[in-house]
Amino acid sequence: MDAYVHGYSTREAERLQDQAGAVRELIHYDTGFPAGSLVLEAGCGVGAQTVTIAHKSPGARIVSVDISEESLAAAREAVAREGLTNVTFAQADVYNLSYPDASFDHVFVCYVLEHLSDPARALLSLKRVLKPGGTITVIEGDHGSCYFHPETKDALAAWRALVDAQAALGGDSLIGRRLYPVLAGAGFRDVRVSPRMVYCDASRPLLMDAFVKKTIAAMVEGSRPKALELGTIDPGTFDRGVAELEAIAENPEGAFCYTFFRAVGVK
Repeated sequence: MDAYVHGYSTREAERLQDQAGAVRELIHYDTGFPAGSLVLEAGCGVGAQTVTIAHKSPGARIVSVDISEESLAAAREAVAREGLTNVTFAQADVYNLSYPDASFDHVFVCYVLEHLSDPARALLSLKRVLKPGGTITVIEGDHGSCYFHPETKDALAAWRALVDAQAALGGDSLIGRRLYPVLAGAGFRDVRVSPRMVYCDASRPLLMDAFVKKTIAAMVEGSRPKALELGTIDPGTFDRGVAELEAIAENPEGAFCYTFFRAVGVK
């Protein structure tokens, strides 16, 4: 996999778990795979999504792969803590999967394509190991869908710095809006995309804390090294912007909105 803009720190692992918990029902209310099916989860990371799909598909067998051994170790621990027995793990490069053609009934990809310099190539690789008639489920965010109040100059600058940092590493944090053409271009048919909008304000303090403070602000903060290296923002502005994003979670007038996109296609 290509460079990961948020890094591999302990805090980033915690952020991924926080994000998964904060939007689990919104993102995955219709996620599930049939009993007896073999599912490939590509780019499982620290297992934040693995736990969810394993719980929601108890009769399916899930093979979760990632290029990072460190992330795989964390994913194994997460699955073990939940007492799940329907998941196995392997180190693999999504561009060069070693599995034979038509090995899997279904493929699941969540928050992965945005970090790849060549998502089309990755989808072709995943399509190869998918059985004819099998499905691929892809979930991605879109940083261009984000808006918030109060909308301060520094918070907007920090958010833009994240988008620029990810682009500089070859990724595309705006890929959510492109899931239909990307999947259709890879030859998947019957592609269906549905938006999943997260909205929170002071009437939902737990979601504000879990999503805005622990997920969004932490996600932006993780891009700091690359953002400063690019020189598109100075340290003071970046740090103030992150602090102002965090403050939205505790502001009685604060509000935050972000849209994820879930796409399903058939081989």
